[in-house]
Amino acid sequence: MKRANGDGSVFKLTGKRRKPWAARITIGWRLDPASGKLTQEYQLIGTFATRIEAETALNDFLQNPYDINAHKLTFSEVYDLWSKEYYATLKNDSSARSYRAAYKYCEPIFNVRMRDLRVSHMQGVISDAVVGDATKSRMKSLFNLMYKYCMIHEIVDKDYSALFVQKAGKRDKAKRVPFKNSEVQRLWKIRSFGVTDMILFSMYTGFRPSEVLLIETVNVDLVRWRIKGGIKTDAGIDRSVPVHPLIRQLVQDHYNPDSKYLFPNETGGFMTYDQYRGRFKKVMRYLGISHTPHEPRHTFISCAKHFKVNENLLKAIVGHKIRDITEAVYTHRAYSDYEEAVAMISYDGEDIEFESIDAEWD
Repeated sequence: MKRANGDGSVFKLTGKRRKPWAARITIGWRLDPASGKLTQEYQLIGTFATRIEAETALNDFLQNPYDINAHKLTFSEVYDLWSKEYYATLKNDSSARSYRAAYKYCEPIFNVRMRDLRVSHMQGVISDAVVGDATKSRMKSLFNLMYKYCMIHEIVDKDYSALFVQKAGKRDKAKRVPFKNSEVQRLWKIRSFGVTDMILFSMYTGFRPSEVLLIETVNVDLVRWRIKGGIKTDAGIDRSVPVHPLIRQLVQDHYNPDSKYLFPNETGGFMTYDQYRGRFKKVMRYLGISHTPHEPRHTFISCAKHFKVNENLLKAIVGHKIRDITEAVYTHRAYSDYEEAVAMISYDGEDIEFESIDAEWD
């Protein structure tokens, strides 16, 4: 049956083709000056192997019109659209920075149409990326968020990111071992080597390694000796942490008003987690010991518990949620309470035999 004017058409292309049938829609009318007649202007929906497939595609479009140009968007073009919208909803730039870093490792699929991506493409990109499990997990999260955006805006018909699970390396939190006092004392002796100062900084503040990297110079108060920083949870974002007396000179040495970050990389810019982790490993190899970048934070919390620092004070310092309503809502503590709690941290004396760390303190 002949289609009504304006409903588009299905036709066969010339030559020998794998997909010889084409479906097109009418996008307007044009007056031919010579003949004085109106002719239709078309836009191609796509090419297909059979006439039935082409007819089905045209019928689907007529019933549920969509932006045909959106179907042509590549992975990088979708990223530009998605990121502009998504990053505006974030409370701080740290999450956006981690997604930007993950996006860089997706370069092999930058120019692939989003509609043409499949599970094998995404799995291959993640598998081939020479990065840690944290960055690979962020890449998978990036795919999930971009596909959600695509489904909402009808750029794709199916969410392929939901069809595979990224297998990250197993993290056995029971094997998280705090630094021994003797190891901390050895770190003090090699302060000028690599990122040793950053490791010590985390041991006396309880900041996560990713939080240490994000501390901005403007948030370092050398008069009242406080540092504002922190990410990840509502309780941890932009918390104020006292500077332990033993690391005040360390902080002073790294303080540079002309630098955005307290601990920048060699070029004066932001040091990524992967860069820090590599430098951390060099320090461990130099000392002949084995620890992970998160274990300085474990060390701080374990030491605080050993010296019986008030539980709620400790949670406030390290950015964990306080579930006691009386403490969280009605108790107003003097800042000196936090300063005294931090000052209790000491790595002098004999080694302390710690048990395995509770996963709660990650």
